[in-house]
Amino acid sequence: MTILYIRHPAKASTDSAPACSFVLAGDGGALLQQGSAPLGSLGQLIAGAKQVVLLLAAADVTLLRLKMPPLAGARLRAALPGLVEEHILGDAQDCLLAAGAPDAAGMRTVAVAQRAWAEVLVKALLAQGARKVVLLPSQLCLPLQPGSVTASLQASGDGLELALRQAPQEGLGLVLPPQPQQALLTTRAFAGDVPLTVYVAQAELAHYQQLAAGMAGVTVELDHWAHWIAGAKGAGLDLAAALGTATGSATEWRRWRWPLRLALLAVIVNLAGMNIEWMRLKREAATVRTSMQQTFKAAYPNEAPVYGLEAEQMRRNIAAARLQGGQASMDDFTSMSAALGEALGGLAGRGVVASLEYRERSLIVRLKPDMVDASAQAQVRDGLAARKLALNETAPGVWKITPATGAKA
Repeated sequence: MTILYIRHPAKASTDSAPACSFVLAGDGGALLQQGSAPLGSLGQLIAGAKQVVLLLAAADVTLLRLKMPPLAGARLRAALPGLVEEHILGDAQDCLLAAGAPDAAGMRTVAVAQRAWAEVLVKALLAQGARKVVLLPSQLCLPLQPGSVTASLQASGDGLELALRQAPQEGLGLVLPPQPQQALLTTRAFAGDVPLTVYVAQAELAHYQQLAAGMAGVTVELDHWAHWIAGAKGAGLDLAAALGTATGSATEWRRWRWPLRLALLAVIVNLAGMNIEWMRLKREAATVRTSMQQTFKAAYPNEAPVYGLEAEQMRRNIAAARLQGGQASMDDFTSMSAALGEALGGLAGRGVVASLEYRERSLIVRLKPDMVDASAQAQVRDGLAARKLALNETAPGVWKITPATGAKA
């Protein structure tokens, strides 16, 4: 997994297309690629990274320490504009607000940035293929030792950008005139009497160390991406979350746009095919039904066919015709009871049958208790099978006799 870190310069010290310092970090924190380029020319790196962390200039983000009621989630977001209104200039509705976790005393750090400016930056990243965007105040990404203050001085445009971190959730930023001596004095004044560490670029390290030689408690060190990355992991204030869905989820959905369209098209095609096949089968069924009705009317012109029962009517009429012609049907009561009597043989004289019932082309035979053993039942079953009838014992002492499978009525 790769993460692209970008430090964006302050608005007050840049032109329309400022150069941004960036680094591509891989697994384990290895620095794969770093440099400086305008934000609009980083499309390949932005699209290839799993996450883009944009460090906003400290001068563009104001950090407030406020006592807040115990609210969370949507209620906290709704209350933030009213809580910070008296601490900022301008309309709170035009600001992007993000609150950190409360401490033991109920104090929270609230990051305030210009909403329109942040939206422009996020949209620029999303337009270049960013999967997820995180916006952090750069002053909270500086390393911090207990009991000390950390600062960064970076040349940008016609000035010097100051980022100062005084506590884990406190910091500030300014754009100072391009005067290193005065910038160090200003930084020292903000830090107070505690030890101060100032990070500067490689090209300016020797000069700043010489200027700080006469200042008590001031240490100048080389600025490096490693401490910015380490600080970003524990910053805890993501302003992108306040922008809602504009921070990357839309881009994730755009990656699935064409697969989802193809899947939807496949479903539509399959549904269309199923409906076409259903309509074809419906037409065929209607044709068969019409043909059956015509055949029935031709054979029995004086009898009206009942919808859906034409085949049963035809079967009953054929059986009646056979009976009138002296041909008994295999599945009528007379034929089945006669076949049963022949199959019973000697058992018939013993009066083993308690009752007979004819229902739905089946003969139900109820036997007297303990009158027919298993061997006798097998003998009757074989006798009925010879007459193309099947015997099934549905319950103890109850036989069901039906035409054998494949036998013609």
